[in-house]
Amino acid sequence: MVVKRRYIQLLDELDCWEGPMGYLMYYGHSAFELNVSGRKVLIDPWLSNPLSPVKPEAVTGVDYILVTHDHDDHLGDTVEIMKRNPKAKLVATFELANYVGELIRDEGRVIGGNMGGPIVLEPGLRVALVPANHTSSRGAPTGVVVMSNEGVVYHAGDTGITAEMALIGEIYRPDIALLPIGGHFTMDHNEAAKAVELLRPRVAIPMHYGTFPVLYGDPNEFARILTSRGLPTKVIILRPGERFEFKF
Repeated sequence: MVVKRRYIQLLDELDCWEGPMGYLMYYGHSAFELNVSGRKVLIDPWLSNPLSPVKPEAVTGVDYILVTHDHDDHLGDTVEIMKRNPKAKLVATFELANYVGELIRDEGRVIGGNMGGPIVLEPGLRVALVPANHTSSRGAPTGVVVMSNEGVVYHAGDTGITAEMALIGEIYRPDIALLPIGGHFTMDHNEAAKAVELLRPRVAIPMHYGTFPVLYGDPNEFARILTSRGLPTKVIILRPGERFEFKF
């Protein structure tokens, strides 16, 4: 399948460095492809969601998969993708990583961690599991912070608003925050705007909205609230299949 992509760059507005850039590709719901430090990373790869322009069998060359919790719309197509990408490794909480290791029958390809100091995947690429206010059957729900040569990306996973976001902002200083805005199961657009106040990222990208009618959050209202509060964060609204290039 050929996907038409709208490329979004903010070099002048964000004082990004020259040179090779990383990128984020949005696949709908909470699924992203992140290319940083020369590695292809998938986050919460539910690529069979109704909005995704790319299906699991079409994804190749995956190095790492990060999963925030074990709900079907986040663990998603992880097992199928790992079977089709034999070098791909999973990063998740200890319990969830062990579960996936059993499903793929290869515990050497999962990296189980927990909330605390960053997990060093390789030089120039680290991942921190951080708290999320949600539920999970295997291990605690988390967000993930990806630290790379191109910048720091925070994927909040499924979460309600939590004061701990101020600590995430203070410690990790995310350049980009991927925030759920759908409501019902997570923050809505108003609560996500408060999360931006706590995190203070350069860029905020809304996610986890519009997949189903119950996810009522409005990305344009999210952007309007941030503007009305005088926050300097730039809101980028990605349609599924679009990508945002960056280097900070």
